[in-house]
Amino acid sequence: MTQLSLWDYENELIAAGRGPICGVDEAGRGPLAGPVCAAAVMLPPGLEIPGLNDSKKLTEKKRDALYDLICSSAITYGIAFSSVEEIEELNILGATFLAMRRAVEQLERTPGLVLVDGNRDPGLPYETECVVKGDGKCADIAAASILAKVTRDRYMLEQAERFPQYGFEKHKGYGTAAHYAALREYGPSEIHRPSFLKKMH
Repeated sequence: MTQLSLWDYENELIAAGRGPICGVDEAGRGPLAGPVCAAAVMLPPGLEIPGLNDSKKLTEKKRDALYDLICSSAITYGIAFSSVEEIEELNILGATFLAMRRAVEQLERTPGLVLVDGNRDPGLPYETECVVKGDGKCADIAAASILAKVTRDRYMLEQAERFPQYGFEKHKGYGTAAHYAALREYGPSEIHRPSFLKKMH
């Protein structure tokens, strides 16, 4: 997908007077451990960020470089977590929506429209449109996906130092064979999600 086409969708919305646009995405809904992270980003319309794409399609090095570029060039952005305790209390979807609301609350400008990756409306205090596979279709959502993923990965690297036995630096808390093996050997840590481990037995 070319750089230009990432802006096609937003440009139509802006032309229709629905801007300024904010993109929202999350990282970490699936892992067995750690918080879920969400980001909200408002980019200057039409801003060219070479290599911008869905965070899952980028290398870690490329994501890190884009992270700095997005933070320095965004009009405003917010990044927020929901904790393991909140995931357990609200379920993962509720906790994801909470993180999204927290991220949007950090914005220093009011968006006219929030584009959220996926098909579930998180109940934000602004007009919201869900965009399925939005991180590959919309520049603002792609940027949010990178901020959320890099922020969460960096958090999990810190946790890897606290809990070296689980190998968080490799899998970031996702359910790999090595992670399951470590869980069977050492049991869960305080940053594991109990409700996600029920399927192990």
